[in-house]
Amino acid sequence: MSDGLIKMWVALSAIGLMFIAVMSISVSRMKLKGIIKHVITLFAYVCMIIAGILIVFVVLSGPVPE
Repeated sequence: MSDGLIKMWVALSAIGLMFIAVMSISVSRMKLKGIIKHVITLFAYVCMIIAGILIVFVVLSGPVPE
């Protein structure tokens, strides 16, 4: 795989992690209570942090030469 294609997959996985984080936070705030709510919220924040690191990696790595 080329460098550009790898960066595309990394960015797409970061977007997927952000989607999972948003859905997890929404479910935990509306439907859950107790310790499960806190576990799901923690999972969502970890997903968002990992997604942010991946996006920073993609942006700071610069353009891919052809």
